[in-house]
Amino acid sequence: MYKEKKLKNIIITVGIIYLILAVLNLFFYDGSLEGIGDRWILKFGDNFFLGQINPMTLIMSLAVMGIFLLFIKGLKFERIPGRKQSLIEMVLDYFWQLTDETVPVQKYKKPTFVISMTLFFYILISNVLSGIPGISTTSVGGDLKAINLFTDTWYTPTSDLNVNVVYAVMVLLVGHAFAIKSKGLKNWLKTFLSPTPLMLPMNIIGEIAKPVSHSLRLFGNIMGGGILVFILSYMLKYFVLPVVLWGFFGWFVGAIQAFVFALLSIAYTGSLLE
Repeated sequence: MYKEKKLKNIIITVGIIYLILAVLNLFFYDGSLEGIGDRWILKFGDNFFLGQINPMTLIMSLAVMGIFLLFIKGLKFERIPGRKQSLIEMVLDYFWQLTDETVPVQKYKKPTFVISMTLFFYILISNVLSGIPGISTTSVGGDLKAINLFTDTWYTPTSDLNVNVVYAVMVLLVGHAFAIKSKGLKNWLKTFLSPTPLMLPMNIIGEIAKPVSHSLRLFGNIMGGGILVFILSYMLKYFVLPVVLWGFFGWFVGAIQAFVFALLSIAYTGSLLE
């Protein structure tokens, strides 16, 4: 009871703070669309791929991991009544049933389930943050111009294509590693020649297309939704409607995209083991 009351007080306090800032923004905030879609980049040397980082991606990735650890801290590895416990059990039961039906090799059902669930909760928490007003940055040409408070949502790591590509490629490599161990190297190579050797180029392109579509789907929805909300927020001076849009794209669309990403992770792995 005490914890629930404390949580309600925190929510009410944050709501009041946001309302005050929203009113102030309505009258005093002189925002612009300068740098929209641009990211803050720190460069080290001349190496294009290894010589630059996105600080917000690193900071928020660590924050998401911390939130995830705090969330699971109160969970019990046994069926004990409770709203949070019941919700997690329902999600895990659904995905386990899906994994059990999709992955044909018993040995790789649990690893596939663990990987997909880790990605699901990480992406879900990241996307939920994109529906909550918080601290964001404005950059032009990769240079930091300003740190904004409550004029945009929290930065989400899944709006960085690099993050999504890494996860998608990891799913692909893990799936093929499982397939090689399960079928053997020779039989695994034969799958690229099925149903006829003439299909070899198409089969290779098909495998390459998996992480491309897997990552771009998530990136497009999160990044595109964020830009759309930012433009509408600018037009309305961040009052009333942006809250609804942030909630829609961050929570509803974000939860769906986390579900789809985890679902495809299971489906891709299962298809490689058939």
